[in-house]
Amino acid sequence: MKKLAFVLAAAGLMTVAACHKTDQAAAVDNAGDNAAASLDNQGDMLSAAADNASNASTANALDNASDAAHNSADAVKADASNKADAIDNAAK
Repeated sequence: MKKLAFVLAAAGLMTVAACHKTDQAAAVDNAGDNAAASLDNQGDMLSAAADNASNASTANALDNASDAAHNSADAVKADASNKADAIDNAAK
């Protein structure tokens, strides 16, 4: 239920954030947000798997993979935001 609430809140915030953007920039920003959300979900699943791991070595490996997925999500979101801003600046 928390994930559904998060997705709905994120969709609402994306709508508000996209108000001042061109259609192309908004599409790039939304695609980045969707990719980042997918990577965050993968990170969450890896973290849950780490919690259920039978030994510390496996748990550490899964935690590292989870952290990498979350870091990738942040990078994808930032890159998409920068590209959207560049599109908006070029349109001005």
